[in-house]
Amino acid sequence: MRKKLHPAWTALVVTFLTLMATAGFRSAPSVLIIPLEDAFGWSRSQISLAIAINVLLYGLIAPFAAALMERFTVRRVVMIALTFVSLSALSTTLITQPWHLWALWGVCVGVGTGSMALVFAATIANRWFIKNKGIVVGALTAAGASGQLVFLPLLSHFAVTYGWKSVSITIAVAALAVVPLVFFFLKESPQAIGITPYGAPMDWEPAPKSELSAFRLAIDTISKAKSDFNFQILFFTFFVCGLSTNGLIGTHLIPAAHDHGMAEPVAASLLALVGVFDVIGTLASGYLTDKFDPRKLLFFYYGLRGLSLFLLPSILFSSVHPSTLVFVIFYGLDWVATVPPTLVLSRIVLGPNRGTIVYGWVFVGHQIGASVAAFGAALLRVHFGDYAIAFYISAAMCIVAALLVLQIAKGKSASELRV
Repeated sequence: MRKKLHPAWTALVVTFLTLMATAGFRSAPSVLIIPLEDAFGWSRSQISLAIAINVLLYGLIAPFAAALMERFTVRRVVMIALTFVSLSALSTTLITQPWHLWALWGVCVGVGTGSMALVFAATIANRWFIKNKGIVVGALTAAGASGQLVFLPLLSHFAVTYGWKSVSITIAVAALAVVPLVFFFLKESPQAIGITPYGAPMDWEPAPKSELSAFRLAIDTISKAKSDFNFQILFFTFFVCGLSTNGLIGTHLIPAAHDHGMAEPVAASLLALVGVFDVIGTLASGYLTDKFDPRKLLFFYYGLRGLSLFLLPSILFSSVHPSTLVFVIFYGLDWVATVPPTLVLSRIVLGPNRGTIVYGWVFVGHQIGASVAAFGAALLRVHFGDYAIAFYISAAMCIVAALLVLQIAKGKSASELRV
């Protein structure tokens, strides 16, 4: 008799597709920088401010989104967020002033996508999986790279061929198209359909629900976690992660390559190629997190990322060179490989029951870093004429992060971190 597929895998697929679409929404601003400069004459720093607001709110909303999912169901929060993103993206076709961009793409799309941030992946992984949790988180994190791979070349082509408004319309349609998928196929939890999570032991019992409200649960978590040394290190190192990925490379690689004479669709394809190798790297990181000490993995991830950023200013050309491809491949493998080990380490701060919300607050650090880099790198480029200083600063911070992660839970073995 054939064994029935566990519903956890359906939840994984639906979540993967939703996060893939969300990543596509988030990849759009990097494609829009040059077209908006040409269309309105706005400065790069004015446009980048909208991206900075977006990524900041994407992070700040995350812990509250995790708490809201606990209180008002994952499905309801995600469907409302998708609808809000769709309406906000469509409204950007009417903008005429920079503050319109800041309000719609910065605030509205930032809040909407933040409600489907990586805490969504963490919530699904924690609810549906006991076994293979690391590789599941890796797979869901890789959804972001897959969205980047699918959307970036397409959006770049649309922007060049049909104008920048076609990008907003595409995002609006894609966001709305995901809503029925969530409504019909994503079940709320294993308990809701009378089963246990995948890989759960016979005596498994669900953790008791908190009696606190969604807002108070998020605030109570940060008030207890903020003085914990492990939390402080995780927050700072994820700040560096966001600064060196979404904020710097994700936002400015296309305009930086354009500054060196590279065509925008070619640069967008390179950024999409980062996404291809990100899928491989993140899945591999999930597997390695189940097997090895997450602190040592983070040490190598941040250290190697820093070294590659030191080399970047010397390998940007007007066309694709072998050294450029080597950077793209390596950076892709390392892009969000930090997520599975960081999520595991978040559980040691206040215990497994608060692990997802602690990770939500750690993720705030990630997005603050991304916001700082999105705006700060634009300012440095305006002042110095290129992005080299921004790349060097980010590289140095990655090296510092690599050294700091080794101080997390000092004295504890790798097996103790997974309890």
